[in-house]
Amino acid sequence: MKYAQTGTGSAPKEPSTKQQSLQQSVTEAMQRYFSDLDGQATHDLYGIVMAEVEPPLLKAVMAYTRQNQSRAAETLGLNRGTLRKKLKQYDLL
Repeated sequence: MKYAQTGTGSAPKEPSTKQQSLQQSVTEAMQRYFSDLDGQATHDLYGIVMAEVEPPLLKAVMAYTRQNQSRAAETLGLNRGTLRKKLKQYDLL
């Protein structure tokens, strides 16, 4: 599993081998989603997934950065204005 550098001079701690990768978790969730559809069509899947994933991601990063929007934006690789827009979009501000 690859990790981006944190800028602190040390690499982030790797998860234990017992932890499932985020990629694997998403793969399994999507497989369950398609299985549950049972052949029915779906539309705007990207929008559906983003609406489910972005809010908890933003909440977690804001908590991690102790509500520091500048640090959160940097952590996410977003412009601070974009972060604020997303926080407002999901009523997290």
